Amino acid sequence: MKNVVITGTSRGIGFELAKMFADKGHQVLAISRNTKPLLVINHKNISVISVDISKNSDVEKVTNFIKNNWKKVDILINNAGKLINKPFTDLTSNDFLEVYKVNVFGVAELTKNLIPFLQKGSHVVTISSMGGVQGSMKFPGLSAYSSAKGAVITLSELLAEEYKEQQIAFNVLALGAVQTEMLAEAFPDYKAPLSAEEMANYIYDFSLTGNKFYNGKVLQVSSTTP
Repeated sequence: MKNVVITGTSRGIGFELAKMFADKGHQVLAISRNTKPLLVINHKNISVISVDISKNSDVEKVTNFIKNNWKKVDILINNAGKLINKPFTDLTSNDFLEVYKVNVFGVAELTKNLIPFLQKGSHVVTISSMGGVQGSMKFPGLSAYSSAKGAVITLSELLAEEYKEQQIAFNVLALGAVQTEMLAEAFPDYKAPLSAEEMANYIYDFSLTGNKFYNGKVLQVSSTTP
């Protein structure tokens, strides 16, 4: 059984992932600003912490929990994301900063804090987007979001190289459209081909076994051709 840290667990893919891992007997540390959805479930294998990963002081709560309770982490899934859909000329510097704080800086800070607890054979999976993949189809309004998702891909590739001697694997799943609350808020009229539960099922399997086959790789998880 694995010790699994998942961010962005209040809804969508992260929520489904937390339940999936816990139901299979793994220990889950669920991180999100809104803890109520998982607290209501009250699963014996899920520990919930209210954390805003864009704040370094909040990320310390995760470090302290692991230090006091687990001592090691087998899987980290950087799933939390922030999306702002605005025309480029309407985006402010603060809009860019808010998106990057969650999608890039928060991922870097949390991963950095957990490095001491990641051992040989552990797997860090970062959820990116097809919008962050070079050569893929791009959508107007997502210049902050997609550029941040591109940045986190490069970050993961670099970390895979930096920690290959310790045999810690870093991989990225660049997801196509998934029917989540975040997507519905940004694109109310769009219907995605996959549900959050279906995508969570794929990510669950990849998190457990993908590091046997991949390291420093970006896998495009999309049923359409870019």
